[in-house]
Amino acid sequence: MSDENELKSAAQANPAQSPKIHWDDSEMQTNYSNVCNVMGTREEIMLLFGSNQAWQTGQTEVKVKLSNRILLTPHAAKRLKVLLEMGLKEYETRFGEVKL
Repeated sequence: MSDENELKSAAQANPAQSPKIHWDDSEMQTNYSNVCNVMGTREEIMLLFGSNQAWQTGQTEVKVKLSNRILLTPHAAKRLKVLLEMGLKEYETRFGEVKL
């Protein structure tokens, strides 16, 4: 069974046990990022976000200004992976394939 199906099955199997989630965005901040890197240890997965400051091609050095670091447990990182896959699948259905 895929991770996506496991999440859906768990939510459907225990609807009474699933609490209602209230998303409190009163202190949320928004940052732009065009660069992301991932590092990990046994205990955590670290996501680094920043902006590429090189706007011209042919440079020998590129400066990436880091703005955010997100630390996740491996379990939370796996859930994020599933959610990102679902979001990208929906995006590509609507707007076409994202090519790397």
